[in-house]
Amino acid sequence: MLLHQRIYAWMQANPFKVDLAGAVLATLVFAFPFLLGGSGSLVEFALSAAITMPLAWRRTRPVPAAAVQAAACLIQLPAVPVTGLFADIFVLPMVYALAAYAPRWASLAGLLLAMVGGVLFVLQYFFLPSLQGGALTMQLGGTAIAVYLVGIVSIEAIVLVCWTLGDLARTRRLAMESLRDRARRLEVERQQERDLAAADERTHIAREMHDIVAHSLSVIITQADGARYASAANPDIAVSTLGTIAETGRGSLREMRRLLGVLRGDEHSSTRPLPTLADVGDLVEGVKRAGLDVQVRTAGSMRRALPAGAELTAYRVMQESLTNVLKHAGPQARAWMDLEWTPRGLALTVQDDGRGAGADQSPAAASSLPDGLASQTPGPGQGINGMRERLALYDGTLEASPVPGGGFRVAAFIPYTEA
Repeated sequence: MLLHQRIYAWMQANPFKVDLAGAVLATLVFAFPFLLGGSGSLVEFALSAAITMPLAWRRTRPVPAAAVQAAACLIQLPAVPVTGLFADIFVLPMVYALAAYAPRWASLAGLLLAMVGGVLFVLQYFFLPSLQGGALTMQLGGTAIAVYLVGIVSIEAIVLVCWTLGDLARTRRLAMESLRDRARRLEVERQQERDLAAADERTHIAREMHDIVAHSLSVIITQADGARYASAANPDIAVSTLGTIAETGRGSLREMRRLLGVLRGDEHSSTRPLPTLADVGDLVEGVKRAGLDVQVRTAGSMRRALPAGAELTAYRVMQESLTNVLKHAGPQARAWMDLEWTPRGLALTVQDDGRGAGADQSPAAASSLPDGLASQTPGPGQGINGMRERLALYDGTLEASPVPGGGFRVAAFIPYTEA
């Protein structure tokens, strides 16, 4: 930064110090000489100092400073009857300061008082002495009065110009403050938008984590329990079951790494590409390997492709529904999954004939879970709420309720996104 720029920045940051230095300098030049020499006058020094020193507070305390200066000028009229004070010139900066920094009523009052003071100044020190000295004769009286009137008009014009400049400075200052306030508000709004975006991404990641962990652990636990009981009669079952567990674990690990890459800020990691409707077959095969009998029926044809996010939502709804069947339907349960393309969108239905999510787990089933997982496995309400939140993003609907006679039914609908 250049020297003049540093000086300007310091002056903007320290307005009182700048005004105080100017007031002290004006006092030394226009008031202090009255104390020098035998002809010095204490009254003239005091009045000059009372006019110049309030300039130190012209920006921070403009109304009290102007009041002190106005009082000094009024006292000057009878106290200094011969000539005026050179310090009277500083009335003009005070008029400017009132217009720029004081309230509007004080600004107008200062303008009026300064204009009256200009008239009194000309009458006190020019017109009345000339009248008393007989300078106004009948021949020259009209010309002299015209000269005095021109002087009064000139002083009033100077006062009005100073007030106008101050008012313009006030308007500019208020406009700059408005712009700075607007910039601050925009920054706050941008920060709020960033916070909302971060919260939305955290919610998205939380949903993905729930889907991955709940589905994978349900398959792994079901497979492990089945293998433990069946391996006593047929040890070969344990081999195929361990393969299913390993495959499920590897798939979950890949998705977990993808999500953790997003959390680390890895540019090459993303939550996309994610599962779509083309991956439903793999999902069903994995559930079948876990021991659940699932029948899939597809009807109709799509009018147009769903957005990638909508396909992910449909996949997660089916995944969560089948996971709930694995966790809650009980042994020997069967499930039916229907995908029907309608003129309005995609209708999904997953239904089972088991005990349903509302049934309590038996002690034997609970004891088959590893230590700690029985209390940590998320309840059915959390998964259903997650499905409902996902569908709401695409104006979809969800119905989840027990089926009379046993079982549970989840029905979802995702409409086409209209252009």
